[in-house]
Amino acid sequence: MARPPVPGSVVVPNWHESAEGKEYLACILRKNRRRVFGLLERPVLPPPVSIDTASYKIFVSGKSGVGKTALVAKLAGLEVPVVHHETTGIQTTVVFWPAKLQASGRVVMFRFEFWDCGESALKKFDHMLPACMENTDAFLFLFSFTDRASFEDLPGQLTRIAREAPGVVRMVIGSKFDQYMHTDVPERDLIAFRQAWELPLLRVKSVPGRRLADGRTLDGRAGLADVAHVLNGLAEQLWHQDQVAAGLLPNPPESAPE
Repeated sequence: MARPPVPGSVVVPNWHESAEGKEYLACILRKNRRRVFGLLERPVLPPPVSIDTASYKIFVSGKSGVGKTALVAKLAGLEVPVVHHETTGIQTTVVFWPAKLQASGRVVMFRFEFWDCGESALKKFDHMLPACMENTDAFLFLFSFTDRASFEDLPGQLTRIAREAPGVVRMVIGSKFDQYMHTDVPERDLIAFRQAWELPLLRVKSVPGRRLADGRTLDGRAGLADVAHVLNGLAEQLWHQDQVAAGLLPNPPESAPE
């Protein structure tokens, strides 16, 4: 795996907040609500606008209850389940995200296909993990700030994936960051983890999304603002990895964790 790029060096960080960015975001929104896309659907852009689409498969990994399904729901602009129910099989969700590249200034439509599978199903059915890992471009490793064991489980997961799928992007996400006052994972442990593994580590909240004036419908634009750092981070890591794989960028040697 290529060494992760410096945040903001590949994708313009706050471009989605600009006037140009909002024009592109309009194709994944409908009346300030997020549009839901099936596996074969894609956003419709105005006739004069033509941009490339970069598609990636992403496997979401982590212990049961850390918030994998809730994270994917937030990224897709869907309702976050209030009560935890373990995913019974493989669930796929498509999320589109336009981003502007720093080097060329062109806009690319990123298509992320998230694969989520319950821990019990992975253990019960031998075919599910190979199906989730096949042709995967990135792994999202989740831990919960309220579950110390899920954080301590990360090195084992990362080591296994580095051995079985050495060329894929790896990112770590801490969920339930809004409950940081009751955290089981102090900041000093996060700093030590980042120094040892040199991987992107992002944080997300588990609070329900903001609503439109009717009090019921999720505010699509506000929801995108809440998860833009995750979507931009994925776009940045995956695009950089592709550029390195194509020989367009040098690949510095990756240091092993201590």
